[in-house]
Amino acid sequence: MPEGADTGRELTQAPPPSALYVTLPNLITVARLCAVPATVWLILHGRLDLGFGLFVGAGISDAIDGWLARIRNARSALGAILDPLADKTLLVSVYITLAAIGVLPDWLAILVVFRDMLIIGGFLMLWVLEAPPRVRPLLISKLNTTLQIGLAALALALAGFQLAAPLVLELAIWATAACTLASGAAYVWLALRRVPA
Repeated sequence: MPEGADTGRELTQAPPPSALYVTLPNLITVARLCAVPATVWLILHGRLDLGFGLFVGAGISDAIDGWLARIRNARSALGAILDPLADKTLLVSVYITLAAIGVLPDWLAILVVFRDMLIIGGFLMLWVLEAPPRVRPLLISKLNTTLQIGLAALALALAGFQLAAPLVLELAIWATAACTLASGAAYVWLALRRVPA
């Protein structure tokens, strides 16, 4: 066939690298990440009611960007990193800040942070040992995230709107602590199974 002949098919070009990163879901995720310092500032300055609103708004944006990524087929490697980063940064920051002002117990904030550091450290260790794990959230991990989000929202709402439900809050604290421990232990067990002999 002569060079440059018309084959009757349109040539498709790969999208430029920037198109893989600048997507609407990624922009929403970045906005959620930027909401972290604002949420912390509001909590530290006693505006837990506004902090609650921002926290709930961040949760809604998480659902929206995931939905958009699916229906627009706009999933990207950057989004796969940014989305859990934004979620964890917000959650850990809120727990530390609520513990700092005495709304949540400090031991719980330490437990939440330590569990995440343990998992990240375990993943890094496995990469160094050339036994990279499959990144797949466990069922117990999904339950743990749900409980942690629920407790943070509950604590913000109760303190922000001067509501009293001490028994509900206490039960939520212990349920979250137990699930956080179980989730961390599950990941440690899986990591140990993948360590080369």
